[in-house]
Amino acid sequence: MRGCRCSSATVSQSAIRMSKTNGAGAGPERIAPALEDDRRCFACGPENAEGMQLRFQYGDGTASAVWRPSPRFSGWTSIVHGGVVATLLDEAMAHASIAAGVRAVTGRLEIRFRKAAPMDSALVAHGRVEQRRGRMLMLSATVVGEDGTLYAQATGKFLAE
Repeated sequence: MRGCRCSSATVSQSAIRMSKTNGAGAGPERIAPALEDDRRCFACGPENAEGMQLRFQYGDGTASAVWRPSPRFSGWTSIVHGGVVATLLDEAMAHASIAAGVRAVTGRLEIRFRKAAPMDSALVAHGRVEQRRGRMLMLSATVVGEDGTLYAQATGKFLAE
């Protein structure tokens, strides 16, 4: 693992200044490096005993992790909580950006839940960088079972450091 440089990284208040809104609706303006790895990320932080402890494998702009849910991550009986599935998708995209050599934070996340993810089997999260325009990365992710069953998919826009 290359460290916890995911979308939930700490962003210092002094590092981002909100631009005045113009007719186009300007967003945040970056003024200094802001992402710091405290190794306590809920999803992948090795120093967060209460977290998911995800470990990613990297390719060229791709990242994948196999995860076995424990009872504390359940929603309804025998299924993984939807927010945890969303975290898997978000984290897979964040780590795909890391695989592409870019540290970035989530700007937009759109999820399509296909089927309830079961608590009793491993889930595989795959993320991929689809495109980059300046500081904006467009990514996609899936959560599937080891048998290939699609449980959820997402697209996201991330803002690079």
